[in-house]
Amino acid sequence: MNEPNPFLGPARQRELYGHASRLAGRTSALMRAKTAGRPVPETIVSLVQTHHGQPNRLGVVLDIGCGRGTSSLVIAEQLRPQRVVGLDAASPLLAQARKRAEELPDSKVDFVEGDFHDLPLPDGSSDVVVAAFCLYHSPHPEDVVAQIARVLAPGGLAVLVTKGLDSYQEMDQLVASAGLDPRAAQHESLYTAAHSGNLAELAASSLDVIAVLDEEHVFTFDGHDHTAQYLATNPKYDLAPGLYGNPGALAATLHEFLPDQPLTTRSRITFVVAQPNEGGGPA
Repeated sequence: MNEPNPFLGPARQRELYGHASRLAGRTSALMRAKTAGRPVPETIVSLVQTHHGQPNRLGVVLDIGCGRGTSSLVIAEQLRPQRVVGLDAASPLLAQARKRAEELPDSKVDFVEGDFHDLPLPDGSSDVVVAAFCLYHSPHPEDVVAQIARVLAPGGLAVLVTKGLDSYQEMDQLVASAGLDPRAAQHESLYTAAHSGNLAELAASSLDVIAVLDEEHVFTFDGHDHTAQYLATNPKYDLAPGLYGNPGALAATLHEFLPDQPLTTRSRITFVVAQPNEGGGPA
């Protein structure tokens, strides 16, 4: 029997995001490996500029699942709304986001701890709501979409972003081949709750979908040491004691069992742009 999906259990989520350094290390390793695909924050900005009626006169932009604040800061710099609110459930990530925001002159970014099932903003208060790489953390993402619809202002815009179910499957094959987790390819996708195949349908539960964009992002890790930096805190795999959170030990195991060579893996990134229903509120 498969272990519960680590992205859907609150206790496991606290473990995954209770240390900002873990997310930073995993993200840094992935971004260093990236060889194709536009930066996601810049793509979000471009979609807002294309589809919002007044992209140069935005009031509040809400960035749900803001993590370490990367997208929030890009939005603040490039769209220049009156205010950006970054919301996340992980206080260690928010602490790092606030520290990064100090480097932005005249920053109008606030970072707030909260639950995306009960957004701490008034009805109709946000001109733009972004939910990137977070909806798959909810067992009921349609409830989060309903909250997004509630806080969107008339004429507002939502940009939802997720990954394909089969993202990084080449990584699964590597982990299985090295004997690190022989069942790596059989584990449920981390993105089951909200993935490329169902994101538009989820959005349409409370919003009007006006655009869908799919992009393939390609990543080439230059060898076992680089790959281990990503794998060491990836929650999908059942690693032996002493390997999780320990890229050095993980790399040593990879070197022991497999020839060192680059690994290329892929992820389908889907952006859904939606707006409030004409009648206002959820459908």
